[in-house]
Amino acid sequence: MYGRPSSSPPPPSSPPTSGRTGRTPGNGGQYSGRKKIRPRWGRIALVAGAGVLVLALLAGLGGYFYYRSVDAGLNRDDPFSQITDGRPPKVVDGALNILLLGSDSRDPDNKGKAGEWRTDTMIVLHIPADHQKAYLISMPRDLYVHIPKSKTTQYGNTNAKLNASFSWGGTPLTVQTIEEYTKVRMDHVLLIDFGGFKQVIDALGGIDMNVEKDITSIHPPKRQFKKGMNHLNGDEALDYARQRYQFADGDFARMRHQQEMMKAILDKAVSSGTVTNPSKLNSFLKAVTKAMTVDKDFSLADMALQFRNLRSDDLTFMVSPNDGSKKINGEDVVVPDKEKATSLYDAVVNDKMGDWTAANGPKPSTAPSKSK
Repeated sequence: MYGRPSSSPPPPSSPPTSGRTGRTPGNGGQYSGRKKIRPRWGRIALVAGAGVLVLALLAGLGGYFYYRSVDAGLNRDDPFSQITDGRPPKVVDGALNILLLGSDSRDPDNKGKAGEWRTDTMIVLHIPADHQKAYLISMPRDLYVHIPKSKTTQYGNTNAKLNASFSWGGTPLTVQTIEEYTKVRMDHVLLIDFGGFKQVIDALGGIDMNVEKDITSIHPPKRQFKKGMNHLNGDEALDYARQRYQFADGDFARMRHQQEMMKAILDKAVSSGTVTNPSKLNSFLKAVTKAMTVDKDFSLADMALQFRNLRSDDLTFMVSPNDGSKKINGEDVVVPDKEKATSLYDAVVNDKMGDWTAANGPKPSTAPSKSK
């Protein structure tokens, strides 16, 4: 649940993060098999964003009271009430900033006790006041930032990898850290169980994804994915989207594939008849709601009604500006590009993302801005 760290955290010099960027081993092969997965930055929350935005497509059916019943089935908590320090002001009425956090309660590599959460994925979802677009800014889990002092533990008030904030202080400290870094006030927080989202894809009957090259998954049962268009079920799609070691640009390749997966989910929901088939629609919505915990004021019904006209072409994906990977205190971290990040998040605050993407390019997500 919100605010609950996954295990006894290490000291600030060794935040509870894992993984390195940009590693490249891999194999080729054929496509088959089943899954074991664990989350990485940029994957789960993209799928969560897909769930939120697909629901926007469904609102055109007019089932307002049905959506209200879906709202009633959501798990809820209130992370904002635990933030006692000052927060950034809300600047533009009507614009929404939603923090998507991804975790996996079924992750076999998660050593915490049953029901405990950790997050490797953080995305700022910005929806302008005109509700015509959506911008998803992935924040690398290894982004080296200042983490404020935790209210519940002795940790914090130090520079560390971004995802240490969740282990040290749960959702409230993660929100506080991201708001401090971006100066963007979050209107809502969605915590998504990645393991539950395989049912979302399965409820759609699978999705079609264009595999970039022949690879073999590094996780049991070592699926083989063949280059070209593949029809993938939930286990297979999530397995492919988490691969990174087989690609020269590592985590950034994975982000690229995750974005493709999100678009595939949105497009399949519209093209497969899900929105017009009551049985399919009900299965899809149940899968989405089971996978999410939301803040107390979030309304899936209102979200669907307000953003019912969004399609996958209306989504713009990017990664928080960075200068690539560097070793600090013996750890691989992602170094922020502070100048460009300030420019980006100023555009979010002032609802000027259309102007920013026109000037800077809409999708700086396939590689670091610089490599070190």
